[in-house]
Amino acid sequence: MKALDTLRSVIRFNRLETDPIERRLARAASVADLRRIAKRRLPGGVFDYIDGGAEDERTLAANQAAFASTTFRPRVLRGIGSIDTTTTVLGSPVACPLVLAPTGFTRIADPDGELAVARAAQRAGLPYTLSTLSTRSIEEVRAVSDGRLWFQVYAWRDRGLVKEMIDRAAASAFEALVLTVDTAVFGRRERDVRRGFSLPPAIGPRTIIDGALHPSWTLAFLRSEPIRFANVVGRDVGDGASPVTLSDYINTQFDPSLSWDDIEWLRSVWDGPIVVKGIQRVDDAVRAAEAGVEAIALSNHGGRQLDGAPATFDLVAPVVDAVAGRAEIICDGGIRRGSDIVKAVAAGATAAMAGRAYLYALGAAGERGVDRLLGWFAADIVRTMSLLGAGSIDAVDRDLIDRSDGPSGPN
Repeated sequence: MKALDTLRSVIRFNRLETDPIERRLARAASVADLRRIAKRRLPGGVFDYIDGGAEDERTLAANQAAFASTTFRPRVLRGIGSIDTTTTVLGSPVACPLVLAPTGFTRIADPDGELAVARAAQRAGLPYTLSTLSTRSIEEVRAVSDGRLWFQVYAWRDRGLVKEMIDRAAASAFEALVLTVDTAVFGRRERDVRRGFSLPPAIGPRTIIDGALHPSWTLAFLRSEPIRFANVVGRDVGDGASPVTLSDYINTQFDPSLSWDDIEWLRSVWDGPIVVKGIQRVDDAVRAAEAGVEAIALSNHGGRQLDGAPATFDLVAPVVDAVAGRAEIICDGGIRRGSDIVKAVAAGATAAMAGRAYLYALGAAGERGVDRLLGWFAADIVRTMSLLGAGSIDAVDRDLIDRSDGPSGPN
């Protein structure tokens, strides 16, 4: 009888989950898990486009390694009863120090694409940055979100087209422009080269086989309206109606002569805050601050442009010191956990920026996947701050981190 009583006390049967998305998410506890699920669900070319970096992908790996090599220095017995993760970015409140980065062609991960991400960002109380090369338009995204929206700008050769998109962003109450400055030419993304990947994905023998092996993605792709570069539909720059390799598109349409003078031009056609994204040197950060931009996003394009570029987290502290409060600093690249966001803030960043992580979530479970990811990040930040003895974002400082390959904080 004792054995039977013991067995009864430990037997538990979970309720049968009939929702396939919830079953999928129940098996995930981290970004790495979402990546694994997305890899299984997405065609190989689509997954590699999201997951891959330039050339040997050393910079892609370095972005994450920089966080991994940084340890915490927790404070204890601080009598902290509650944790406040709120802060301000560009002068307005956010639920935690995170901005959702611009990612092009988001609908290849899920049919709702940018609409899903914008809705999830609003629910989480975070700004979302819409890419110039988005697959949902400026107006479509604003129609589904009352949240904070930023618009990312590439330097097209046709400045009239750039101004037209900026005017549309202003009319749709977008808050800030994010000028991306690290795409004078397109990085060599060798995974895409090997697969012959194009946008939208072209149908051929290899993609037919890949599609047959991923039927849920293929069915959703075929049932949805065609994927287009939604902000330039009907323009003579090409809107993706015909498959195109991204390198050919960018190298023919984007202006490699982008210079500091273009920031002055941007200011002349835009009244709101300007964020310069793609800064990878301290002296360039100082020059951007002297040009009067409101924020600097330290970024190597997620390791997708110049392989061998510095890990962005390594730049945070020296840039913060050199800029000395003249502009907010955002750390973009390598964010996989809320603890990475805390490390970025401890080094001096105003906020972190994440893109690839939410694409994994979108590919794994659509909009609910993004909700789950942002919930994890928020909970991670609270837990990390609690264990560090920091009750507010203002209390997160360099004394709480230690770089194994750099100077330690005070003992």
